[in-house]
Amino acid sequence: MAAEHYGLKILANEIGDNDGAVTRFVVVSKPGKLPAQTGYDRTSLAVFIGTDHAGALLEILTELAVRGVNLTFIQSRPTGRELGHYHFVMDAEGHVMDARVGDALSALKRICEDVRFLGSYPRADRLPPTNHVTTSDLNYKTSTDWVDSLRNGLAT
Repeated sequence: MAAEHYGLKILANEIGDNDGAVTRFVVVSKPGKLPAQTGYDRTSLAVFIGTDHAGALLEILTELAVRGVNLTFIQSRPTGRELGHYHFVMDAEGHVMDARVGDALSALKRICEDVRFLGSYPRADRLPPTNHVTTSDLNYKTSTDWVDSLRNGLAT
């Protein structure tokens, strides 16, 4: 389908050993305008821990879990800088414009040595993220508004 869509010449057919395999292609570009939210988005990141230590991955996963952000892929890779320096490449359900995803990215930026946002984009399978009512954007707005009212002396 890709060859037909992009006018490419097929060099070899049926070279895979799994007929049900799916290949994902990624467009790499300089930062720019994000695609609009679709309701079935994915966000990709590269998250760099400082020095490897017990619980480093747990710290990262906790920031995602408490906000209801589900990971669909995670892989640990050495940075190549020196022994004991690792980063995680991960895909998470949701779009950076979703309150819970944006909040999770903000938290990761606070606790990690570096976070590289690789993009938010529609999922090819068009499946909506696994979400709970407590992690909806409306719930995030309501709770943020409540804290703002506390800070302004308007609520208890």
